[in-house]
Amino acid sequence: MNWNQHLRKWHRTLGPIVLLPLFVTVATGVSYRIAKSWLGLSREQIHLLMSIHEGEYLGQTLEPFYVLLNGLGLLWMLITGGMILFQQIKPFHQIQSLIAQAKSFFQKPSPPPSDQEK
Repeated sequence: MNWNQHLRKWHRTLGPIVLLPLFVTVATGVSYRIAKSWLGLSREQIHLLMSIHEGEYLGQTLEPFYVLLNGLGLLWMLITGGMILFQQIKPFHQIQSLIAQAKSFFQKPSPPPSDQEK
């Protein structure tokens, strides 16, 4: 099994696990902002949304872990998903050759040897 297959396997395995916490975070965060800005509700009226958004219902001990794992889960899914997408758009070896071509294009040509060096 090559690294592309491992990457896809881990992305596919962790995706369903991080889906619900990320969905809850996005839904409560957007709802909070819309309720506050567009509907004119006060912070006290919509504090429940922010409590759910931040994981306050887990208590002071688990709340930081929820936030940390939620953030790491989001980063993992973005990075691995981007890598998988990148592989689908352009195979890796073609991109490497394009990078090598670009480097050679932008390198300054070396000056011809002077008469003294001959």
